[in-house]
Amino acid sequence: MKGSNQRFLFASAPDSWGVLDYPGPSWEQSYEKMLDEMMDAGYAGTELGPYGFFPVDAEILQAQLAKRKLELLGSFVPVRIADPGAGKEVLERIRKVGKLLAALKAPFLVMADDQSSERNEFSGRATEPDCPALDAKQWRHVGRVVADAEKVANEFGLALVFHPHVATYVETTAECERFFDATAHTNIGLCLDTGHCLYGLGDAMREAEKYKDKLHLVHIKDCNARVLEQARRHKWTFEEAIEHKVFTVIGQGDIDFPGFFRTLTENGYSGWSVVEQDVKFGDPTIRPAESVAASLKYLQGVVSTVEDAKAAS
Repeated sequence: MKGSNQRFLFASAPDSWGVLDYPGPSWEQSYEKMLDEMMDAGYAGTELGPYGFFPVDAEILQAQLAKRKLELLGSFVPVRIADPGAGKEVLERIRKVGKLLAALKAPFLVMADDQSSERNEFSGRATEPDCPALDAKQWRHVGRVVADAEKVANEFGLALVFHPHVATYVETTAECERFFDATAHTNIGLCLDTGHCLYGLGDAMREAEKYKDKLHLVHIKDCNARVLEQARRHKWTFEEAIEHKVFTVIGQGDIDFPGFFRTLTENGYSGWSVVEQDVKFGDPTIRPAESVAASLKYLQGVVSTVEDAKAAS
């Protein structure tokens, strides 16, 4: 059913195979086998994953994607947006990734704040009074960094979008609002992640409605609400929650995806949704090929039902 629905196109991503942001055992698995499993499941594209996991030679990667009829969507690039000392590093990283994305004609660069140990201690509990937060001076710096990042993204013809993320300084809906206030002088869009939104005490349907004019990319994750409640109660880090399977196969958790896709449809959203399930690499109970296939099958059913209902109304 690849490409069967032109309003909603579904891509996969290496994190569903447990690929972490930095080199380690999870990078030793075969990327070619991973791409085969994406293709076999019926996906139309993939995100790059962490820079260096897939080949960074554009010709090699393009050939691998083309023979599987997969498009490259973009790359998730976490950077220290509030650290004045990291400005040069931030732009160098964006430029390095952007060059590869542009060579492969990918549309998006997905920017996020980098995880920090101090915020990871409050994952899912960022509204608690002791949770560290950015001050006014730091938010002004965020605005400058994003403006500079947008210039670099524009050089490569990439749309810059921001991904609110658990264990970072932009996790909650209030912090997301503050981010877009601080960056109002730019054209940065929103990459809304349904799982991170719920984890950060938000509601994805409300956020999709609130930011319908800025919503350019969607990340689809499902969440086990019982495990998430345990994570908050036991004060687990984000990684500990992933180990306890806070994220599920899409459709097996507690997020209302029919409602979410109805909201997207009503607001005229069309384009890509990246389907993800953050998992711990090496967990013998996790079978990524089966999980990503089951997730896509469920989502295709949801979208078909939503669009049939819209056509009948």
